[in-house]
Amino acid sequence: MKTQKSILYYIAIVIGILVLINILADKFFFRLDFTEDNRYTLSKATKDILAGINETVTIQAYFSEDLPPDIAKTKRDFKELLVEYASRSKGKIVFEFINPNVDEATEQKAMQAGVQPVVINVRDKDQMKQQKAYLGAVIQMGEQTDVIPFMQPGSAMEYSLSSSLKKLSVQDKPAIGFLQGHGEPDIRAMQQVMGALTILYNAQPVTQNDTINELDKFTTVAIVAPTDSFPASHLKQLDEFLAKGKNLVIALNRVKGDFQTLAGSAVNTGLESWLASKGLIVEDNFLVDANCGTVGVTQQQGMFSYQTQMKFHYLPAITNFTEHPVTKGLESVLMAFASPIQFKGGMQGVNYTPLAKSSAKSGTVPAQTYFDIRKQWTDRDFTLPGQVVAALLSGKISGDRDSKIILISDGDFAVNGEGRQAIQQQPDNISLLVNSIDWLSDQTGLIELRTKGVTSRPIDQIEDGTKTLLKWINFLIPILLIIIFGFMRLQRKRNIRIKRMQEGYI
Repeated sequence: MKTQKSILYYIAIVIGILVLINILADKFFFRLDFTEDNRYTLSKATKDILAGINETVTIQAYFSEDLPPDIAKTKRDFKELLVEYASRSKGKIVFEFINPNVDEATEQKAMQAGVQPVVINVRDKDQMKQQKAYLGAVIQMGEQTDVIPFMQPGSAMEYSLSSSLKKLSVQDKPAIGFLQGHGEPDIRAMQQVMGALTILYNAQPVTQNDTINELDKFTTVAIVAPTDSFPASHLKQLDEFLAKGKNLVIALNRVKGDFQTLAGSAVNTGLESWLASKGLIVEDNFLVDANCGTVGVTQQQGMFSYQTQMKFHYLPAITNFTEHPVTKGLESVLMAFASPIQFKGGMQGVNYTPLAKSSAKSGTVPAQTYFDIRKQWTDRDFTLPGQVVAALLSGKISGDRDSKIILISDGDFAVNGEGRQAIQQQPDNISLLVNSIDWLSDQTGLIELRTKGVTSRPIDQIEDGTKTLLKWINFLIPILLIIIFGFMRLQRKRNIRIKRMQEGYI
């Protein structure tokens, strides 16, 4: 009888503890995060944004039901993120999940709000069928509204949500200048870059004249892919700009390639000579890399022609990044006709930091060259490993005040319009340029969230030995766990049997 009472007593205690945990969990959101990049831990930037919210924010999450498991995880992760946001904001964030597929009126409401459907493949009774799915959200603060039209599975959710909240709450956005007048692309040719920058900044084109330094109204100015010469007066204004403690982002083409003539040539604007006076040398050579992008090549077989993708070593895929806020979270930036950067030094009080390098199998080719698509490349072509393609110069570059220059030796890597050389656009291309501007201009910390949770680690880039090891680990660990469990169970039963055989056991 006493034993039965003890059991009931312990059961009551366990139930009480579980009830208490649920009550506390409702008031205090908590979870352990063992991921490599702490993707399930809110950043300081997000916490600061949530702490600064002074009015109620309503979030309507339009997510379809009955999604495939890999896509349904996106909805689950987003819901958990919203729960944590609501908890951190002390009730200022209110959210609801709506299934747009429930009826036509709800679907129309979602689309009118800016949430766009996507078509996904779903397996049903051993057959593949297409299903229209919604994975977006509408964020409203007062009279202002922002939309996340589509939450890409595996994307940086915290960045998307925190950026929307910041966009709605910020009043006066600082201006960022994009230099024009030397053959630079119009800012409309960088729509993805502009879309990312408008969260925190007011991006404006700016031109130079000989009477007033128009650059002075900006803290950071970006110079992207100039093709025409810089007059001496304009270069002097750049020095004056830096002397006031301001910053430059320069994406410079030192060489160019023409896919029509399959010929390469050097680019001279005067900006490269100005950079050389600071110790930054952009070589007039093509960087070639064994780790590279591809181009479509038309092949003829009899009467038929077809296009195949072939590696083009003049399109280096940069995956070697220095640990720095500008490059944090980046995994692959695809460049077109980049050049090596060298630092000669010689200036007191100036620091040089390489930010991105080519692979261990890279080399250079002179600017005046012919692109032989069918060339058989060997290891002898890649004898210059780790060539710098992005770098930071900081300190007293011009005058007595500290300033910074971020230099990238490919002008078109983030340009996707205006007839520029088209290459396969990658998210990290945009992130590299926007991160550079963010780090030089912004103190909110949102830069660290842009690539959080975004991974691209193709298995074909893993060495064969590592692949084999991973396969054996995946195969053996479940078996090993079962053996360990069986051994522990056998040992426990043996101990019980020995105990029962002892004298005095009842």
